[in-house]
Formats: sequence, C-alpha cells, structure tokens
Amino acid sequence: MTCVKKILAVLDADRQQQKALNRALHLARISGAHVTFMISIYDFSYEMTTMLAADERNTMRDSLINDRNVWINDLLEDYNTRDINFDVKVLWHNRPFEAIIETAMEGDYDIIVKATHEREGLAALLFTPTDWHLLRKAPCKVLLVKEHDWPEHGKILAAIHTTGEHDHHRSLNRQVTEAAINFASCLQSEVHLVNAFPGAPITIAAEIPEFDTSNYRETIEENHKIALAEHAMPYHIPPTQQHVLEGLPEQVIPELADELDAELVVLGTIGRTGFSAALLGNTAEHVIESINCDLLAVKPEGFVSPIKL
Repeated sequence: MTCVKKILAVLDADRQQQKALNRALHLARISGAHVTFMISIYDFSYEMTTMLAADERNTMRDSLINDRNVWINDLLEDYNTRDINFDVKVLWHNRPFEAIIETAMEGDYDIIVKATHEREGLAALLFTPTDWHLLRKAPCKVLLVKEHDWPEHGKILAAIHTTGEHDHHRSLNRQVTEAAINFASCLQSEVHLVNAFPGAPITIAAEIPEFDTSNYRETIEENHKIALAEHAMPYHIPPTQQHVLEGLPEQVIPELADELDAELVVLGTIGRTGFSAALLGNTAEHVIESINCDLLAVKPEGFVSPIKL
C-alpha cells in the first residue's frame, strides 16, 4: 500500500539539522513518492529600496532566489538521494505559511513535511507560528517532525473521538485510522487507537451528594470502550491495541505515546480562525508541544483551505 505519492518538504533556512529533509527522504524511499524540497525567503529591505528601479529590485531578488537554489542543491549532496525523484523550489513570499499552502495546492501534494521546534515565552502564545497555520489551513496532511526515530516494527498511535454523533466526526475517525494504517503498512508498524473520556465534574458531588461518581465513571468508560471496539472492528485492530483513558486528549495522548514509545501520533484537526485560534489553538496544537515523536495531522473530508491561489 502506498503511503503518499507527492511530498512537499519544507526546509529550515537557518538550521544545520534538516529533520524534515531526513524524514521526507525516508518516506520517499519506502513509498516511491516524488519530493519537492522548498524554502520560502523574503527580505523586506529589498522591497523598500526606493532608490532602485523595479527591474533592478527584481534582479536582486532573483539573485537571492538563485543563491538559495544553489544552497539546497549543495545541501542535498550530503544526503543519499539515489533513486529519489525530487525537485527544488525557492519562493519569494513575506508569509511562509501561505507560500507553503499555495505550493501544496498548486502541486496537489499528498503531504507537507515540516520540522517543528520548541518555542518559549509569551511569543508562542500570542503570535501564531507557521506550523500552527499549517495545522489549521493546509489542504492536505501535515507531518510535523520531531527527534524520534522511525524504527521498523514501531508503534503508531491514532487518536479517535468516539462520542461524536455527527457524520463528520465519524468520517474524520475513519480518515485518521486509515492514515495510521497506511503509514503502518509502509513503516512495518502496528496501529494503536486511543480515546480519551472526561471524568465526572468535580463540583457535581458537592452539588448533588447522592450522585455516584464511581458508577458514572464506569458507565462512561464502558460506553467509550464499546464505541472504540465497534470502530476498530472493520480494521481488525485487536483489543490489546485499543486504549480508553480518562482525561483530556492533550494530556492522555502524550502520556500514552510516551508509554508506547510511539514513533508517530495521528489525529484529526479542524481549521480555526480569528482571535480565539491565535490564543487557544486546538488539540493538535497542544499535543505537538507535549509529545516527543512526529505528529500527522489529518483534515476532515472535503476540507477547503481558506488560503486562495
């Protein structure tokens, strides 16, 4: 089974270690996919050089783009690209995430591969980084790469939301599971499913003394186990690889991924916009900051990127 056919790998212009490049080559080698290695560059000072004519500014800009093309090709000489079908793309764009998304749409790519890095301080909360934009707005799967290796016979953890009553929840569950199975087939790994369920509200015991929180928890847990088992049945995922755990998804998923030493976490992500998106983020964004392995974000069926070509 083929994982992907076209990979868009986003390189780090200012880092020596190219995690996305390594991962894209690994994925291309096992899937036979074509890879585009891309980078987006921009220098505001060139646009503001009013003493130069427009054609002179364009010439300077083209020179920078050519330099980066040479840099990428020199970089690739240090990697084993034998039998890999690839090309190189350098774009001049003042918003890197838009350059990535526009390229993904134009080329009809199956997946975007990008390294993600730890961020510190208030800036991480207030200013949405490129990978957050990709999680919300990219038209295809997004693989955010961390340090964890991809060993054969590893484990892939797919996060499932079993309580969704709407068709789009069930559809996203199917897409997440199928993506996990496709990657497991390529990586010779086994798929585990995880479903988080909420505990009884803390205040309910105080407000309703006769409320049996223990029975409530057992009932909720059993309902989730039944729902997860029903979801797993068509995919022949055994009960030993089905995990129903109490807690918030952004807590449960990283803890189980660490316990399993998972190489990849797969989950669904739904685009968000506006001020709430900039401050809060969704489950995928919280999870990627807490796990030590790669995250594959899957969009809902029929998702249309808000970025226009």
